[in-house]
Amino acid sequence: MAEISVLIAAAGVGSRAGLPYPKTLFPIKGKPILVRLAELLAPYDAEPTVIVNEGGKEQIKQCLLKNNIQAQLVLQSMPRGMGDAVLCIDNSEKFTNSEHVLLVWGDIPFLKQETVETMINYHVEQDSDFTFASRVVDEAYTVVLRDKSGNVTHLIETREEGITDLGPGERDIGLFIFRRSLTLQTLREELPNKWGKSTGEHGFLYIIEHLVSKGLRVEALPIAKEIELVSFNNMEDVRKYS
Repeated sequence: MAEISVLIAAAGVGSRAGLPYPKTLFPIKGKPILVRLAELLAPYDAEPTVIVNEGGKEQIKQCLLKNNIQAQLVLQSMPRGMGDAVLCIDNSEKFTNSEHVLLVWGDIPFLKQETVETMINYHVEQDSDFTFASRVVDEAYTVVLRDKSGNVTHLIETREEGITDLGPGERDIGLFIFRRSLTLQTLREELPNKWGKSTGEHGFLYIIEHLVSKGLRVEALPIAKEIELVSFNNMEDVRKYS
């Protein structure tokens, strides 16, 4: 197996969901989402790296200690977007020694082992540079675009494009694996759509089209289950799955 380090993006606050703590700490059947993810991903990295913000750092630290989870915390000092968050590992010795990064959003509680394993195996076997899990849905807030041969060309973020009338399409679920050096290099570059049109933040998904334009291999695997689409961004989700 290739050298893989796990990165959990947990700097998101829980304010939109009405929570007094980071949404990654929301309990599902008594177990916080972050703990569920760390345990699920332990076969690939027994000590994952967790990106935190200043406000939630101590709560996340205490949660991990309470649940006997060994993890490295990396601070994103200001909420500058997911691209900026990923770049927080730029000087990490752990990641310098890893060829691949397995990145997961910290608010998706129902991720399945089968999905993770299938994605990793495909990525390694196909010698891909950037691979992510996807699913075709009726209302896609991110939309994977492919050429006539079925190759991924880029991904549209509807929020950044001001699209409010969502239609059917293939979307990501917040689970990625990529070659560390190539992806971090692209995130550092000043490229079109780096800064969100609506948020002004340094995004992450925009790099897909730039990796493709560099001739790198980008793969979207439509293997995700419907339950894996759930993320805790509003109180409706919180009430439904609590």
